[in-house]
Amino acid sequence: MMTLWSYIKTFDLLDVLRLILDVSLVAFFIYKLIMLIKGTRAVQLIKGLVVLVIAAFLAKALNLATIGWVLSQLQLIILVALPVVFQPELRRALERLGRGKLFSGSITFLGVEDMSRLINEIIRAVQVLAKTKTGALIVIEREIGLNDYIETGIKVDGFLSSELLVNIFSPNTPFHDGASIIRGDRLVAAACFLPLTDIPYLSKQLGTRHRAALGITEISDAVAIVVSEETGTISVADEGRLTRYLDEKNLKEMLENLLLPKNNSNHSFWHWRS
Repeated sequence: MMTLWSYIKTFDLLDVLRLILDVSLVAFFIYKLIMLIKGTRAVQLIKGLVVLVIAAFLAKALNLATIGWVLSQLQLIILVALPVVFQPELRRALERLGRGKLFSGSITFLGVEDMSRLINEIIRAVQVLAKTKTGALIVIEREIGLNDYIETGIKVDGFLSSELLVNIFSPNTPFHDGASIIRGDRLVAAACFLPLTDIPYLSKQLGTRHRAALGITEISDAVAIVVSEETGTISVADEGRLTRYLDEKNLKEMLENLLLPKNNSNHSFWHWRS
């Protein structure tokens, strides 16, 4: 302790302030980096890297030669693969830096009351679209950000209402085709392109909208609502599963079950698997 105190006394006030500024800036940029990848698949990838680092440490500590050799051979592969694996996050960070928006958030969370209002507005719009057999694909962003797909569409950034959704999907408009993506209580973009599922055994009754709904929910935690243009059937996709033939009551219960906090909704559902 005396040695440490003697070392600290050698610092003058300017050195202390410089040290505080240095540590604060590093901590701030680490925090913004975490917020940038929060809610994306990059989080799971980082967890995997942490597991590999821990495994390498244990292999060295326990003198496990074979495992240590295998992990050491993986190091070069991982270093080469990291830029490829994290390409979407790196691109997003550089784009935000260029736009001066590096420190802006991307995901908006709603309280129970606001989320209930959002669900009711969506249900009213979906009922109108189903009655008129107007095809629609609505995607609700949750924790995993959908910026890559939002950028493929037309920016709207409008406060969500049933009237807005119905008008968005009116036939013969620029917004009709593609998906509309909701973030928080706003419709951020329309006519967005989504990845299609590669499940080979889908029913022939399911068109591009259903395949896109399954595709986006396979790679994210989003919830997708589909209205069939041919039949007016309402479907909901979640975690790569599709539930079809929903009426107003079942649709509301399912959205509340998926979007509201778990302690506010304990409904159970059977899923029709494609």
